[in-house]
Formats: sequence, structure tokens, C-alpha cells
Amino acid sequence: MWLKPEEILLKNAFKLWVTEKDNEYFVLQRRRGYGEGGGGLTGLLVGTLDTVLDFTSKVAPYRILHHTPDSQIYWTIACGVTQEEIVQHWDWLQQNIMRTLSVFDSSEDITSFVQGKIRGLIAEEGKTSLILEDDPEKFREALLRFEKWFELPAEEKLVTYYSCSYWKGKVPCQGWLYLSTNFLCFYSFLLGSEVKLIISWDEIWRLEKTSNVILTESIHVLAHGEDHYFSMLLHLNETFVIMEQLAAYSIKRLFDKESFDSEPALSDPLHITKRGLEAHAKSEQFRTFFRLPKEENLLEVHESFLWVPFSHFNTLGKICLSENYLCFASQDGSQCHVIIPMREVVNVEKPDSSSKALTVCVRGKRAMRFSEVREYQRLANTIRSRCGISPSPQHSASSEAIRGECQSLINHFEDNPEDVTLMVGQKDSSKAVSTEALMTVFHPQDVENLDPKMVTTTI
Repeated sequence: MWLKPEEILLKNAFKLWVTEKDNEYFVLQRRRGYGEGGGGLTGLLVGTLDTVLDFTSKVAPYRILHHTPDSQIYWTIACGVTQEEIVQHWDWLQQNIMRTLSVFDSSEDITSFVQGKIRGLIAEEGKTSLILEDDPEKFREALLRFEKWFELPAEEKLVTYYSCSYWKGKVPCQGWLYLSTNFLCFYSFLLGSEVKLIISWDEIWRLEKTSNVILTESIHVLAHGEDHYFSMLLHLNETFVIMEQLAAYSIKRLFDKESFDSEPALSDPLHITKRGLEAHAKSEQFRTFFRLPKEENLLEVHESFLWVPFSHFNTLGKICLSENYLCFASQDGSQCHVIIPMREVVNVEKPDSSSKALTVCVRGKRAMRFSEVREYQRLANTIRSRCGISPSPQHSASSEAIRGECQSLINHFEDNPEDVTLMVGQKDSSKAVSTEALMTVFHPQDVENLDPKMVTTTI
């Protein structure tokens, strides 16, 4: 596997490595403790270091370094799990790179050319791979370890991985937790003691977060009657949420095949990534909170203030946009929630060119004013595109008319809060639009003269 070139000082380059082949510009090395003569104390120590520590240049037992004759700096450019794999990379360098390097005059030009060539190879591999992570280089190396240690089918997709401790009895084993589309895996190697765990998601009976005197925070997995505990996780809540999602997807794949196949985030391995799962979870939470159709996905989130006319104050909250809805939820305890179908929006305007505010006008002569929106221009453009509103010059006359109508609506609401027709829930019932009893509203005549059956209350 080609690696993004990383610098290594000469004094640290050969401590735990044995040189197998070398020439004027490249060195092929084998990790001490692997291959011939790999047993003994050296193999135990090296294996323990490779498992516990996440050295980016010490993932695989074989690697290739680049150097120039007049420099003491080496660059890692490739690694391999097997000797056959690394020899293929070595042969490619001999056939395609070595002849070209002789035409350069300086060492800097040679190193720059080699680095650019390796980055180009990595980019070509990335076009056909399924890796869509924030740090693809580190994820590629984790994928290499995952394939080497567990030997699962080639189509198995690694989602994410974490460093943690696995409690085998009363002894913790420090290692790595790997979460794939179908399996929960753990690997540890400490001083010759190897621990390897592979659990299918559909075999898990219970998945929960626990804490006790020994384990302050841990994840408990019950499978086939055996308890498994994972602790010392840097992001325990994040890990648990992803494990819950993968386990739920596995069950849905078994019992709800039609629903599973209809969701690209589940059925397509390309979308089953850590970022994809996090986005899917946020969209699901968004739909549940606002009670929206299952086809809606959370696209954008903007923090802003919404002017509440009948309360005469701005409530702080977040604007959430989906394909067909604009929603707002307050975060200051006022319990203000707004749901606007995009088809009801007639215009989006800026009340003041100097302020970061937007006025959203909807059908029925209603308007809402959002202020202190950091990316107000982006929000306005997104709403316009979703609603089919064109800000082009030919619509300037109608836009000015609608803008004036929106501003007059807001001014009217500020002066006459009782005329507001927005459907906004308030925590304080005394601030509701109508506080009169229904009997008084619909039967304004003297209540004492009414039929007793009309005033009877059933409890």
C-alpha cells in the first residue's frame, strides 16, 4: 500500500527494522520480529508495541523508504503485510522511477518528484476505494491492520475503529476495537498473549453503557451468554451510538428487508461510514423532534434569533433546513417551535443591508424575522433555491412590493401582538393568544341561565 510520504530521521530509521534490499534512492526493510528469525523476546516486544501504539510508519511488517545520497532524512512511501506485496511495490519503483531520477540535478528535485508520484498513486487508488473519512491516510492503515488480523471476507466494510481496553476476566487488555458493517472485532497483543474477538452484530443480545466501582464507564456487550466489557474509550458516547446503529441495521436487514434496501445509507456500503452514520442519526433525530416524514434529511443548521411578536422578545435557537421544510427550535427554555413547508414561502428578504437578518414571508400574510444569522446569505440562497424564488433583476418590482408587505406585517405584529397568527407553542400559558374560557367565547349569554347539561363537566 502506498503511503503519504512522511519524514524519518536517520537515527530513528533502523532501530526496529532490518534492511532487505537497497539502492541509491530506496530501501526495503522488514520489521524486527517478523519473517525469518522473528521469534524470541524481540518479536514479543515489537508485537506489543505495534498493537498498543499507533505508529503510522510501523503498521505493517514491511516498508519502503526513499532517500538521497547526500541527505540523512528518509521518507516512508509504502508498506505491506506480506513480502510478496512489498516486492511488487519495489519492482514498480525499479521499472518506473529509477530511470527518471538520473535526469535530475539536485536532491531536492528528486525528492519532490518521488513525493509527487506517490501522491498521484494514492489519488488514483482513492478513486476506486470506499474510503470517505476525514483522515484517509490513517484510515487506510487501520484498514490494513483490520484485514491482516481478522481475515474477514474482502467485501467486509470497516466503518471506524477506536483504542480501548477489553476486560477478559479481571485483567484488562489494551488494544483496538474495530466496527465494520457486519462484525464487532477486537485485537490485542501484549508480550506474547494474543486476544482476538469477532462478534456478529445479529448475535448480540444486549448492548448498553454501564459503570461500577472498577469500571467507571464502559460498554457492555452480551453475546451468546458471554459478557464483554470495553472501557478506556476516549469518545465513549460516540462509540456507543455507532455500535447501536450498526446493531440496529443488522436486525433491520434480517426482519425488514424492504425498508433496508430502500435506504441508500444502509444498503450501499459506500455510505456506511462514520460520517454517514452520524449524518443519518442527526437526520433521524431531526425528523423525530419536528415529526416530519421519513423522506426528510437534515441539510443545514444555523444559529439565530427569532422575533416573537406577542412576547416582545427575540428567542435564541437553531434553524434547521430539510428538502421541504424550514424549522426552528428555541434553546433558551421558551419552547418556541416553528415548522414551515417550503411551498408556503413566498419570499426571503433582508430588512437591513447592514444586519445579519432575514425576513421570511409565507402565504396568508404572515412573516418571520430571523436575526444574527452568521451565514445569512447562504441561508437565503438555500431557501430561495428550495422554494423556486428567483432574485434576478426582472422580478425586482414584485420583490420590492413583497418586501414592503413583509416589513409592514412585522411592524403591525410588533404594535398589535394580539393579531399574530403564528402557530408557536409557549411554555408560559399566560402568554397565549386567547386566554378566555371556551364557554365564554361560544356562549356569551348569561351562563347561569343555560341548560344544566351544558355546564356539566365530565371527569
